[in-house]
Amino acid sequence: MPQSATANTASASDLDILHDLNRNYLRAVEESDVRWFDGNLSDDFLNSNPDGSIVDRARFLAQIGKPSSVKNIEGSDILIRLLGGFAFIHARTDYVKVADGSKGFGRYTDIWQNRDGRWLCVSAHVTRG
Repeated sequence: MPQSATANTASASDLDILHDLNRNYLRAVEESDVRWFDGNLSDDFLNSNPDGSIVDRARFLAQIGKPSSVKNIEGSDILIRLLGGFAFIHARTDYVKVADGSKGFGRYTDIWQNRDGRWLCVSAHVTRG
């Protein structure tokens, strides 16, 4: 079971929702599922790419629409912190590189905000080893 650290006001249903969103985020990266991201990113979303570039929502969706360079993505060391109306998801990924079949790993932090009762991803930061 993934780890979670929460503020005293966190509800079990928020954690369940965030764990599900996290699982689907990883799945959507691997499957280039632009539709899922379109429905779960805020309009003001920003992403920090592994190369150090920062892209807005439109450029991120364009990136996601291209075939993924990784497959068999698995999340581990998942830590969800709920702080007021924000959730911070920190985790490790392990994957296989499509280009040469070698294994890779990375870490990510996704920031979610509860806007009008719905969790939307407002920011993401990805590193790869």
